[in-house]
Amino acid sequence: MSPAEIESRIGLRDDLESSGRWLFRHRGSLPLLLVPAVMLALRGFTYPLGSHALDVAWDLFCLSVGLLGLGIRIVTAGFAPSGTSSRDTNSPKATLLNTSGMYSLVRHPLYLGNFFMWMAPALLPRSLPLIVIIVLAFWLYYERIMLAEEAFLRRAFCEAFEEWAQRTPTFFPALKHWQQPPLPFSWRTALRREYSGLFALITTLTIVEVAAEFARSGTFQLDMYWRVLFVTSAAVYVALRLLKRRTRILYVPGR
Repeated sequence: MSPAEIESRIGLRDDLESSGRWLFRHRGSLPLLLVPAVMLALRGFTYPLGSHALDVAWDLFCLSVGLLGLGIRIVTAGFAPSGTSSRDTNSPKATLLNTSGMYSLVRHPLYLGNFFMWMAPALLPRSLPLIVIIVLAFWLYYERIMLAEEAFLRRAFCEAFEEWAQRTPTFFPALKHWQQPPLPFSWRTALRREYSGLFALITTLTIVEVAAEFARSGTFQLDMYWRVLFVTSAAVYVALRLLKRRTRILYVPGR
């Protein structure tokens, strides 16, 4: 490889890492740019085969997909020790390299969980073009974030990172590689770190459901089970937020 080609590859890698760091800082708000695509996919929305019962069944399937993603995040967070990840929105931070638990199956379990949580509202309108758009957007979006995070981990942990990366898939889990974490699962840690996930998921699905019903009937309607889910998730969110902000109940030493 010529010096010019090496320089070109290094420049491209640096550009991708730079864009990944920018996306990392804005990872909470940029997915909102996909809202117009979801709304467009709802045009002409109807119940599957004209059946409300089938629509309810599909809603519950979509909800289960989202809950699978949330469950992956909860398992990841519940086993993680302190110092292995950060909720900082400016740049990746870690003082320890986590290679056990979910991180022994896949290098980015939190983003794997996010994928299923993205797919839940993407599936709700039953639009193949929307599903393709969401999958491609997710991949382009998180590929750069993962690249930036791995560049940070490679610099921070050197050979330890390289050894872990060689045996651990980037995104598709290798279930046979499970390594038991050194710490037991902590529900308090999982709730402290992921308390907003359920509310965010239910809120997103509720908004899409309301929009779907409006596209179908021209009126704002919401089935009772969605109302119960939304109110319940909101109450859980408020309760856990107060516990996190006002008490030490959800804090576990070393987590």
